[in-house]
Amino acid sequence: MSPLRKTALVAGVLYLLTFVSIPILGLYATVLDPESVVDAGAVTGVAWGGVLEMVVALACIGTAVVLYPVVKRQNETLALGFVGIRVLEAATIIAGIVVIMSLVTVRQAEPSPEVTATGEALIALHDWTFLTGQGFLPAVNAVLLGTLLYRSRLVPRALPVLGFIGAPLLTTTFVATVFGFWTQVSLASALLTMPIALWELSLGIWLIVKGFRPSPVTADLPASRVPSQESSIRTNTA
Repeated sequence: MSPLRKTALVAGVLYLLTFVSIPILGLYATVLDPESVVDAGAVTGVAWGGVLEMVVALACIGTAVVLYPVVKRQNETLALGFVGIRVLEAATIIAGIVVIMSLVTVRQAEPSPEVTATGEALIALHDWTFLTGQGFLPAVNAVLLGTLLYRSRLVPRALPVLGFIGAPLLTTTFVATVFGFWTQVSLASALLTMPIALWELSLGIWLIVKGFRPSPVTADLPASRVPSQESSIRTNTA
């Protein structure tokens, strides 16, 4: 396996790892319920949710770090932008973990108006952090990485086009949620989020199964394993 193929494989695996946080919607459900702010609840489930989100945060950074040496050959400025936004997305995820674990601590305190107010504030902080980090920044990532992949033809152009479609849809649901047209957890939000999720999922699967396609930006990189000169001599001699 060539270094370029290994890069594609690792990037694909990291992209698929970003989907391990799907169960957190259920794990965080009771903790983020404003009707029961002061309640110990299931701490173990929330802790596991935090672990899954940490995996996602590290995988986000990993995708950018792994892909950067390849996509920067197309446009270094866009590649740096992709790395920066991906790191920022990971930072918001980690901030959300800190907030959710702080909320767990608050819920274990003795009931009082102050504790209830603090819990409600932490819930609001988590919701807005999640909305910004995972409800908007992936749209920026799709535009940056999609542009690099579309121009370089490292993957079929249909994949980045899917990202281009998903980016404005995700931005739409972000703006609609900010202005109160619907909530984060709603049918409209789910439908408009699906294309961006499908873009990242399909990209991860393609990189694992197929790897990068031949492209001018990687023409001078080893694309496949080639026999060494000594092995060739031995073969010819035989």
